[in-house]
Amino acid sequence: MLVRFPTIFISFFLIFASTLSLNANANELQRLNKQLATDFAKELKKHNIPGGAYAIVKNNKVIALEKFGYTDTKKSKKVDNNTVFRLASVSKPFAATITTMLAQEQQLNLSDPITKYLPNFTLATKGAADKIQLKHLLSHSSGLMPNAYDNLLHENWSMEKIINRFDRVKPICQPAKCYGYQNIAYGFLQPAIEASQTKNYSTLLQERIFSPLKMANASVGIDVFRNNNNTAKPHILRKRIKTGRKDKQGNDIRKYVWRTVDVEPDYYKVAPAAGINASITDLAKWLIANLGYQPTVLSPALLDELTTPRIKTKKDLRRRYWRNHLTDAHYGYGWRIYQFGDHPIVYHSGWVAGFRADIGYSPDLDIGFAVLINAESNVINKITSQFWSKAHKKLQAKVKT
Repeated sequence: MLVRFPTIFISFFLIFASTLSLNANANELQRLNKQLATDFAKELKKHNIPGGAYAIVKNNKVIALEKFGYTDTKKSKKVDNNTVFRLASVSKPFAATITTMLAQEQQLNLSDPITKYLPNFTLATKGAADKIQLKHLLSHSSGLMPNAYDNLLHENWSMEKIINRFDRVKPICQPAKCYGYQNIAYGFLQPAIEASQTKNYSTLLQERIFSPLKMANASVGIDVFRNNNNTAKPHILRKRIKTGRKDKQGNDIRKYVWRTVDVEPDYYKVAPAAGINASITDLAKWLIANLGYQPTVLSPALLDELTTPRIKTKKDLRRRYWRNHLTDAHYGYGWRIYQFGDHPIVYHSGWVAGFRADIGYSPDLDIGFAVLINAESNVINKITSQFWSKAHKKLQAKVKT
């Protein structure tokens, strides 16, 4: 005999089960955060990194905002939730978001050739420059050699002079046929964006993203960074000294000596690629929006277009700390899409002189994680990959509907 339960009882049961699941996940996350905070502090101490911060978000909530250490080696000021770091290439998702947003509003076309906005841009192969479209810049599938002319940024060349230098470059493939990570070419998005508007790039980001999401510490450019009195100072590795001691695996324990340096203007010249500054509080709000909880700012259609895999990135499958977890890797528009076990992670990392940044989120698990440190250390890859490994094991996958 089929027993039928009253609808009100079924509804109550579903609510009760859902509450238990949320509470269980919250408890798992609190345990994960407690262990992560301990591990993070140990890694910073082991590598003598001055300071850092991380954020965990889930279910439209900030689960953790943890900060560690100091803004510089003098320990003059502690890192807090509003301390501003350079995001480096974590700036690229912002550039891709504003570009794709304008395209969906039909204010520009992602199929436009970049030469429409940079008529002086030419390549050594005749007609090749006209084949590179905005969408190819967004996905690093322009056909240009990886990191084309990044070295000239360090040598204080102007963008105009660098662009003219491309007439010596031959593409390594046709657009959309191979992956080649770019910084200068990503900067080409700015003239396209500004040609479609009466406002400059930084103002658009402020009005369309930072202000609506209440990212109070986020900004674009070196001047804003220098004028802020709560910034993390950049640190580069001066030397590693052998201590004569061994770790549990028998490896030499070394002492890391970091040197505080000035903020360099080089990558600020390519603002879409690496020009954004922000705090860990800002990144927590950015993650929540990308998880779909701010649809009036980042619509579902926008998020879907940004995170559609566009070009395969096989090299990512060999990344240290990540390679044991990843089964596939692509680049979308401004985001990497990693297949991490059973679930995709939307991810990006950043590295400029003295700073490292990592950010990622899992739509399936409805969770996001971001890390900022003020030293050029690969330990950030270890921290991030371990977080995602533990998160996938601890959390019950509930695909959002």
